[in-house]
Amino acid sequence: MSRDTVQGRDDMTAAVGVRGAVIVAHGGTEVSADPVSPLDPAVLRMIPLALAIRHGLRGSGIVVSRPRYRVRGWNGELASPVQDLRAAIDETVARFGAVPVVLIGHSMGARAAFRVAGHPAVTAVAGLAPWLPPAEPVEQLAGRRVLLAHGTADHITSPAETWAYAERARRVTEVATIEVRDGEHTMLRRGALWHRLAVEFSRLALGLPAAGPAEVAAAFRDAAGERHLALATARRERAACCRAAPIRRSRQTAPAP
Repeated sequence: MSRDTVQGRDDMTAAVGVRGAVIVAHGGTEVSADPVSPLDPAVLRMIPLALAIRHGLRGSGIVVSRPRYRVRGWNGELASPVQDLRAAIDETVARFGAVPVVLIGHSMGARAAFRVAGHPAVTAVAGLAPWLPPAEPVEQLAGRRVLLAHGTADHITSPAETWAYAERARRVTEVATIEVRDGEHTMLRRGALWHRLAVEFSRLALGLPAAGPAEVAAAFRDAAGERHLALATARRERAACCRAAPIRRSRQTAPAP
C-alpha cells in the first residue's frame, strides 16, 4: 500500500501538534487484481478533494492522507481494500498517537471505509457516491458519526441502496443523508459542493467550528426526523419537501455557489 500525506511532513516529527487525522479513500472496481497506479482516475479524483480538506482544516493540527490500495478491485470475499485501509489507520495511530480519525471514502472507498469504521481510532465516516450493496453490515458503525451523500444522476452506484443502508445504520447510530441534485458518480459535476461537504463533515467530526453554509450540520439536524437534505442546483430554488425512498422525507435547500 502506498500513502500520500497531503498535510504534514511524512515522518515521525510530523506528530508534533497533530490533534486528529482525515483519511481519504479512493474508489476502484468490482473485480481486478491489477495494481493501483498513481494515475488511476479514481486516485486522481481524490487529489483535489484531499487538498480541499487540507485547505479547509489549515492551522487546526489535522493531518490529511490518501492511502493507495495495492489492487484496484474489491474482489468479493477478499474485500481487498479493507485490509489496506485498516493498515492506513494503524499507521496513522502509530505515527500520531491516539488521535481521532475521520474516514471519507468515494465509491468503493466508501464501502471500505464503512467496513473498517469499527477501528477504535475511527470516530466518524462519510461516504460520497458510495457503493453499498444490500448485504453490507452496519453494526460496526455504533458510536460513530455517519454521513452519506449521493447524487441523483449517479448511474454507477445506487442512491436507493445508499438510502437503504442509511435506514439500517440508523438502528445503531446517528446518520445524516444528503441528496445532491444532478450530482453524478465522479463528483466532477458540482465538484465544489462535494468538496465543501467533505470539509464541513471533517470540521464537524473533529469538533471545529463551522466555516461556510453548514449544510452538513443541517443534515444532522434533519437526521433526527429521518429526513435527508436535498441540495438544489440554483440559489433561487426555494425550500420544498419531496419524497425520496426509502428515507421518509427530504428537505431541499439551495446551496451557496
